[in-house]
Amino acid sequence: MRAARGPSDVGELRVDAARLHSRLAELGEIGSTGDGGCARLALTDEDRAGRDLVVTWMRDLGLDVRVDGIGNVVAVRPGREPGPPVMCGSHIDTVATGGVFDGNLGVLAGLEVLETLERAGRSTRRPIAVAFFTDEEGSRFSPDMLGSLVYAGGMAAEEAYDLVGIDGKRLGDELARIGYLGTTPCPGEAPYAYVELHIEQGPVLEHHGDVIGAVTGVQGISWQEVTFEGQFNHAGTTPMSYRHDAGYAAAAVAVAARQIAEELGGHQVATVGALEVRPGLVNVVAGRARCTVDLRNIDEEVLEEAERRMAAEIDRLAGSEGLTVARRGLARFEPVAFDGRVVDLVEATAREHGHRVRRLPSGAGHDAQMLARMCPAGMVFVPSVGGVSHNPAERTLPEHVEAGANVLLDVLCRLADEDPAS
Repeated sequence: MRAARGPSDVGELRVDAARLHSRLAELGEIGSTGDGGCARLALTDEDRAGRDLVVTWMRDLGLDVRVDGIGNVVAVRPGREPGPPVMCGSHIDTVATGGVFDGNLGVLAGLEVLETLERAGRSTRRPIAVAFFTDEEGSRFSPDMLGSLVYAGGMAAEEAYDLVGIDGKRLGDELARIGYLGTTPCPGEAPYAYVELHIEQGPVLEHHGDVIGAVTGVQGISWQEVTFEGQFNHAGTTPMSYRHDAGYAAAAVAVAARQIAEELGGHQVATVGALEVRPGLVNVVAGRARCTVDLRNIDEEVLEEAERRMAAEIDRLAGSEGLTVARRGLARFEPVAFDGRVVDLVEATAREHGHRVRRLPSGAGHDAQMLARMCPAGMVFVPSVGGVSHNPAERTLPEHVEAGANVLLDVLCRLADEDPAS
């Protein structure tokens, strides 16, 4: 694939920003937390309701809607010629403290692109598809980007069915329960190209006054769960030297994660996002503690060094405190570089639209990194106010939403219309 160059014949064709915002608001009401946010964890009743709404909008446009064996939904607008579609999309599941833009913008902006083309009677050489992928967040079932991972052939659907969620439910059972155990085979058809519009979920674009991010790639991700087993004991009568304090070890892991990130510097980040001690009483030394460790870097070698340092510190803490330790891998993905031609096209298109553009990597994982295994892929970022995401306060300015959707429209049309012999 060679990225299209030169002016697009989309001309003055632009999305209907009011219609896009209306759909974002309507979808945001499903699973509303009452404070501007929403909670639609994957394969819950709320997720089913959100899926039903988006599928209704897809079918209202006359799109060919397909549901695959892991519940991914792909809606296709035909082109003048047969062949693999240019695909866009994202996800509509959220974290428990989610906002209304994360994932949803990429899906609904893609839908808006197709409606804009349909209303204008504008055909494309290749089909264009919009998709939403199952369990991108990984909040209920690990790993994250699960649906797109299965779509790209990185995990068998049968393996995914046996995953157990944080509530003890089996993924395959929940997929069937909500009515989205589809029949389209996995892995899916490789698109001609894939472009995902997403909020940045960080502060860089806003800080620099940029409107569009041409995303160069996605950081590698290492997730693990660490469980320490020690001895429950009396908090007052047990001398410090006699303790086997699992709670202390878990807390020390959180401190060590921060220190490792600071020592390695650069793009290294580290987070202990969940920490649970038992029995959780003020006057009992914790005999059991569980924590999660999230390490990320755009450089695989540095990420591996962070993992080595973290593993050594966990072993040291267990040994010094007389604890047993168990580790469980939750997710591990290497850094992904997006197709340079797609990145160039996003940047050039945004500049033609008169926007300030910045090339930057993504600190969050996205479905685009899985699709990059199958086809040329890239992403369009728009700013997040205050860099806040996974939070009910998550917000992107209306003019930035509109700008991103119009860049997506133009990029998709260029890719869908380019000469296959070029």
